Order: sequence, then structure tokens, then C-alpha cells
Amino acid sequence: MQVPTSAPRDSDDLESRAARIAGLSLGELAHLANIAIPDNFKRQKGWTGQLIELWLGATAGSKPTQDFPELGIELKTLPIDANGMPLETTYVCYAPLIPAPMMKGQRSNVRNKLQCVLWVPVEGQRDIPVAQRRIATPFIWQPSEQQDQQLQRDWELLTEMIALGQVESITARHGDFMQLRPKAASGKVLADALGPEGQRIKTRPRGFYLRKEFTQGILQQHFGCY
Repeated sequence: MQVPTSAPRDSDDLESRAARIAGLSLGELAHLANIAIPDNFKRQKGWTGQLIELWLGATAGSKPTQDFPELGIELKTLPIDANGMPLETTYVCYAPLIPAPMMKGQRSNVRNKLQCVLWVPVEGQRDIPVAQRRIATPFIWQPSEQQDQQLQRDWELLTEMIALGQVESITARHGDFMQLRPKAASGKVLADALGPEGQRIKTRPRGFYLRKEFTQGILQQHFGCY
């Protein structure tokens, strides 16, 4: 098995590539691609996603679009435990801290990223060495009308608070299914945002994250209850 040299032709080709890596370990994929395997993810948190992007032929890199822009499909890896439950929240995208006037949810990057997702569940228990963690069955998901409305409500709540200069008042408790959290390599990284009086302030960059309860629902929807 070789690393693909081109992007997938269509969604069927993407699903076929994803099916080929199901059941393999991260170590096996890294060895076949001649990539060094980290002992842990303290310094290389995005390593798993980058490895899987390589094997699936993702082309977007760090651009603010889907990982497979020609297909309109985003790739999300999802660490799971022995019972198939999500172990952590899922990063969606950066949050604009100075929102564009009259931005609507239908135009948001959150909606763009989540309109169609290839989920790749991966063993993520810390007692399993990185090289031995296996990839579960990937699947393509599109939000139901209910899920779309749930995300829209949270997006509106969080975006309104940002627009009102309340970004530093937002905690992980805001949002039922999606939350806003700091997203930066270190606390020294700062971005422009609106303050409570409409002034420009400096604060840590923020990102939108899906709560574990939301991604658990996606897994249950696809694989059945467990």
C-alpha cells in the first residue's frame, strides 16, 4: 500500500481510501509513509490528523476551507476510548473576534466546515502507545436538520457575545453543543477583538469546538447505540 499522490476524484474514491486504512495502526501508516512517530502529542498535537490527511490525499493544508475543497468535504479525526466514546472536544475552526457586519450563520466558516464531514475515529487512550493506536471505521456525515439548528443556535449565541465585546466573558459553559475556547500555540499569542465599550483589545485567539456530547451523538447515529 502506497501513499496517494493525488487528491481523491470523488466521494466514492475518498471513502475507498478511508476504508483501506481502517483497522491499521498509526505506526503501520507512519512506517509505510516513512514518517517518524512521536512518543506523545505534547509537541505534535496535530500529528494524527496530518498523517491521515496524507493517506487520504487532502489538499487544503491550513487554508480556511474544507480539507477536500473540490468535494466539499472536511476531515475530522476523533479520538475514542475502548467503548467507542469521544475522549475530547473537536476543533472546528478559528472564530473571528471582529465579526463582519451582518454575518449570517449560513455564511459562517463553522457551517462551511461541518456541512459534510469524513469522520475518522482513532483509538486515543493514553495507555496505548501512539504507534499501536488503531483507526476505526471512517464514515461520511452530514448534519440533520435538528443538528444544524443546534449548531446554528450556539453559533448565534457565541457570535453575538463576541460582537457585543463580551469575548472575555465567554466560558466553556456557553453553548449547548458547540463552545468557544482559546486556540493558540501559547498564551503569548494575541489577536485583536472588540472590548465591552467597542474599543479594540488584545486577547487570546479563540476557536469553535464541538462538545463530546455532540460527537457522541454522531457516532451513535452512525454505528447504533452502545
